[in-house]
Amino acid sequence: MTSFWSGWVIVLTAVTIVGLTWILFANRQAERRTGERTTGHEYDGIEEYDNPLPAWWFYMFVITIVWGIGYLVVYPGMGNFPGLLGWTQVEQHDRAVAAADEKFRAMRDRYLALPVEEIASDPAVMKMGARMFGNNCAQCHGSDAGGAYGFPNLADNDWIYGGTPEAIKATLINGRQAAMPAWQAILGDQGIAEATAYVLSLNGRDADPAQVSAGKTHFTTYCAACHGVDGTGNPAMGAPNLTNGVWLYGGSEAQIAHSLRAGRNGVMPAFKDTLSEDKIHILTAYVYGLGK
Repeated sequence: MTSFWSGWVIVLTAVTIVGLTWILFANRQAERRTGERTTGHEYDGIEEYDNPLPAWWFYMFVITIVWGIGYLVVYPGMGNFPGLLGWTQVEQHDRAVAAADEKFRAMRDRYLALPVEEIASDPAVMKMGARMFGNNCAQCHGSDAGGAYGFPNLADNDWIYGGTPEAIKATLINGRQAAMPAWQAILGDQGIAEATAYVLSLNGRDADPAQVSAGKTHFTTYCAACHGVDGTGNPAMGAPNLTNGVWLYGGSEAQIAHSLRAGRNGVMPAFKDTLSEDKIHILTAYVYGLGK
């Protein structure tokens, strides 16, 4: 926070506290006034008397003001002033996480020593993995791991980079950087239409035979190096299978053409600096179990 906004917060807070204190004391009645004086409010024949607040009620207001001032002295709340205790929510979070890690480390270390295939059927592992997935992965892949446009479905048995425990763990540790080049400049509109027709034919869908024939030439020349001659993909390169009807960016003719024309770039973040080894092992088991 800049010095200006820090000063603004301090002044605004101080003025508010002083103003509320003045209102409280300026309107205080220490004793009942003589006569049956009312506030002037009347409803259905009932008038409101202008009597002083009960003492206990007045002192509760005073206590809240004193408490608020004390809180702002001890804890941060006045701009950049850190408070006498130097407390921060980041430090408290880190302490809580460290305490939880220490508490559950022995259990996670026990799972770390076991193969992913074995612990993937353990209900406790799946429960822990579901929580980790919800905190770190659901934002992109969905709470049910069903994926979304541009984000793979992790609950089926189709894998871009492979579905073995080793491949899943490598993805979590190092992340992935997908790169589908754009072919518009090379193929032109006609070539894009022909290549699209060929990809449609790989899935048994109707397409113009002449375009399919020309598209096969384009595919063999430019696409087979990654997706394979038969279009079944290459997990080592992250090149998806184009023959099984599973699409990351949509399988309509227009969506396939757009992928060819503009290319695609997907990023899966690395979690090696975010999650510990034992947590990645458990999360790997959870994702592996989803695919099963």
